[in-house]
Amino acid sequence: MSQTVVRPPQIRRALGKKRAGGLAILFAFMLFFYGPLLYMFILAFANSYNFPAIMPNEFGFMWWDYVFKQPNTLVSITNSFLFAVCSTALSFVICIPAAYALARFQFTGRKLVMFLFLLGNAFPKIGMYTSMGIIFYKVGLMGTFMGVLLIHMLGTMMQMIWLPAGAFRSVPRHLEEAARDAGAGPLRTFFKVTLPVAWPGIAVALLYAFIGSLGESVGTLFVGLPQWRTMMTEMYGVILDFPATAGAVFALLLIIPNFVLLLLMRKYIGAETMAKGFKMS
Repeated sequence: MSQTVVRPPQIRRALGKKRAGGLAILFAFMLFFYGPLLYMFILAFANSYNFPAIMPNEFGFMWWDYVFKQPNTLVSITNSFLFAVCSTALSFVICIPAAYALARFQFTGRKLVMFLFLLGNAFPKIGMYTSMGIIFYKVGLMGTFMGVLLIHMLGTMMQMIWLPAGAFRSVPRHLEEAARDAGAGPLRTFFKVTLPVAWPGIAVALLYAFIGSLGESVGTLFVGLPQWRTMMTEMYGVILDFPATAGAVFALLLIIPNFVLLLLMRKYIGAETMAKGFKMS
């Protein structure tokens, strides 16, 4: 028979205060983290807003219509997705074989190579972009599609190396050995056994590479303007030249595709996948 545990009033009050304190901290964190996003969402649908008022004077879609009537809006959206798709696809083709080699083959300097990919993200990229801009100017890549694409690929290299390498390390060797014993060749074993098992980690890397490319701005400004405009470079002009309501519309346009991708890939995203990817061994 189950017995009901009866706690003294003092313990119940202490537990109630502890629970209330935890809820208060959680609410404060949610307000701090999601408050600006909620406020941006409200401003995106404000026809009229006067600072320092908290709520808009009038709601509507006036600034959505205004943003989409700008001549560079649709061009920048198209270019952003073009660079994101191309840079992610090329990074996949180039980095997956490299990640597999770094995960499965032991050679001198292997850890150093992986560390160098991480090191490139440890410093402000403005200096690197400046140096690349000088080189691109000398070789004729300034203002070209290939020049901007190389900048976007540079930002995806770490995720496309570290996360897939961790995924490949987690594939049990006995599965591959069983496939080889059954007569499968190296390529068939890779595509039928290794790649499907490692796919969750690779999918997360692709997701972050795509989102990272959509959010790339500084390198595109250095190398691409004025020939190539993306959503992020247009965002600078919107913030400087237009009201906050128009900036909120453009910011929401940047968030929507990332949010949809995160929803589609949510089953692959987790602390375990990230931990495997950033474990150097």
